Amino acid sequence: MDYLKQLLFNRFKTFSLVSFSMLLSLVLLMIRMKLNQSFFFLFLIWNLFLAVIPFAITTYLLSTPKLNKFSLLLWFGIWLLFLPNAPYIITDLLHLKKGSYHLLWLDILVVTSFALNGLLLFFLSLLDMKEILGSYINNKYLNFIYVSVFFLSGFGVYLGRFLRYNSWEIIQNPISLLNDILHIILHPTLHFEAWLFTFIFGSFLIMGFWIFKQLQVNTSK
Repeated sequence: MDYLKQLLFNRFKTFSLVSFSMLLSLVLLMIRMKLNQSFFFLFLIWNLFLAVIPFAITTYLLSTPKLNKFSLLLWFGIWLLFLPNAPYIITDLLHLKKGSYHLLWLDILVVTSFALNGLLLFFLSLLDMKEILGSYINNKYLNFIYVSVFFLSGFGVYLGRFLRYNSWEIIQNPISLLNDILHIILHPTLHFEAWLFTFIFGSFLIMGFWIFKQLQVNTSK
């Protein structure tokens, strides 16, 4: 309990800024709903909630320093399943073409603010997991795992956006999910867009994470 209190105290600024940023997104959404008399973007609240889950998991893991390797592996798997939900919100920008042209600039601000929060939660959760895994895994292997996580997240976003799978369908609908994944892997020429999206989106996340870390280093000096 003392360790948890110390963690919350040390991360109070981070929690406050993230909470304020998410609150701003919700306020923008409510303004948009009021002015347009539409609930079209209400799904963004659910998507943001899903984006919080990976960060909540790593925050919990940081508060429990004595983890055995089996528990860590289990939690890592759950974290990895939910992690793509955070950057997934970026693809919600596609919904702008379905919306009204009335106050389009406000729609752009609303979706972008939610997407930025998703990226922020993604990067923060990655930093947390790197700190957690650093106590168990050699740094050489850790870097390989991290590069893999970026591209796995990109692939997860593809599965969610274009094949419409959710994180929990590995339990509810595992056969269909695994069949589609295997088909993409075994027949890459038939799924060129899947591989292209995974590579480009994963590279985008790597670049964003690198910039995020550099900003953190500079502001801490």
